[in-house]
Amino acid sequence: MAIENAIAGWGHRQTRQSEAGTMATVKQIQYFLAVAEAQSIRRAADRLDVAQPTLSTQLSALEKSLGVTLFERSRRVTQLTPAGRELLSTAKQLIAKWHELQELAHTLSDTAATTHRLGVPPTLGPYLLPNIVPAIHQKFERLKLYVREEQPSQLEGGVLDGRYDLALVPLPLSNDQLAIEVLFREPLLVIAAKEAGLAVNGKLREEQLAGMSILGLDERHRLHQEVQRICDRTGARINRDYEGTSLDTLRQMVVMGMGIALLPALYIRSEIHRPEELDVIKVEGAQLFREHALIFRAGSPVRHLYQELAQLIRERMGEAFSDVVTPIYNRSA
Repeated sequence: MAIENAIAGWGHRQTRQSEAGTMATVKQIQYFLAVAEAQSIRRAADRLDVAQPTLSTQLSALEKSLGVTLFERSRRVTQLTPAGRELLSTAKQLIAKWHELQELAHTLSDTAATTHRLGVPPTLGPYLLPNIVPAIHQKFERLKLYVREEQPSQLEGGVLDGRYDLALVPLPLSNDQLAIEVLFREPLLVIAAKEAGLAVNGKLREEQLAGMSILGLDERHRLHQEVQRICDRTGARINRDYEGTSLDTLRQMVVMGMGIALLPALYIRSEIHRPEELDVIKVEGAQLFREHALIFRAGSPVRHLYQELAQLIRERMGEAFSDVVTPIYNRSA
């Protein structure tokens, strides 16, 4: 009843305000949420792929329709006013309900013929999707996936507020509004420059990591947190003076002799093709891995389709990449 009451309340306010101006649109509310999250009209416009003047005009129209100022605008930041903060939660609920309406309509027509918005993290998507999309297309010939890359924290919020229908994310994750289908476990392997001479038969012992300086990604990436946990447990340390912005950047830093790094096995399989430059090293006796899941809204009317997709991903990874990853069946996050 809370959401229904919120929608009713918003509708009453809209009715009062529509006497003075045009009623707000779903697109305008989506723009409001995007700017609130980005705290910048420029960043929100880039993310939405619209022109800044268009976004500003639509925000002004929404403010006129509602009769309140939603944002305090300055050259450095665009932040919510008290009224904007008060309306933010209801706006998220409205957009989530709008997407549920669209999903239900798709289900009543032809689920497998609709476009589903899939979010992926940049440290997984480019190395996983080429391996699973052909299998998905073969089984669901009419299914279309609109794919976008974002950081895991943004993907989780994007699924909740309806920007994405489903997303691939690293674990851990706990949210009772999300259905979480655990997919597979992926090892993290040490890469080091050949001249470092670390590899003995391609292996290291976990205790040898103690005191080592590990190159990592910046804090925006979930992989940074995973590597930090490994460092805390093994006695290694993250080199905060030199942080990468991508897995490719980390690889190049290692090649240049700036240190060693922990990289995901799927990335290594896909991108490291010159073994004369780098040693790829398995750490014996260590729990160096990350786990991935497919998430979607728990109340999604097409959750059966997403569960089928999750099972297909597990099967595909088990068939073609059992030497790299371990599929995880019948386990809830």
